[in-house]
Amino acid sequence: MKSPALVLPTVMEAAHALTKATEAAGVPRKLAELLSLRASQINGCAVCLDMHSRALVKLGETAERIACVAAWRETPYFTDAERAALALTEAITRVPDRADPVSDEIWNEAARHYDEKVLAGLVLSIGLINLWNRLNITTRQITGPWIEQYV
Repeated sequence: MKSPALVLPTVMEAAHALTKATEAAGVPRKLAELLSLRASQINGCAVCLDMHSRALVKLGETAERIACVAAWRETPYFTDAERAALALTEAITRVPDRADPVSDEIWNEAARHYDEKVLAGLVLSIGLINLWNRLNITTRQITGPWIEQYV
């Protein structure tokens, strides 16, 4: 089937409103795209991997950072604040993997770099990409050149 967000147009409107809210909270677009790329790698969502990689290129992100986001711990390419946000992304995305998925250590490190408003935006942004991943995976959406219109 088509994406449920296309079948039910008000879903797309709501998702766009949530994205705008995260931007208004102060989540930088490049950071949101990096986090979306990382969550999509974990979840195996080809549509989102394609879309967010292309968006990062358009935003001027370096090839090294895009290529290494899956191995961010082992590279010198990310700031401490970005590392905290990437760790938070992985924790939120992998909720069933641990009894305490978002540990105090992960949360406190993110809170050291971001105020409450930006943290709220990050949590919403990460939740939203996980929703998109699940919609695309469930309905077996196939990526391709068409994705460029959404970047």
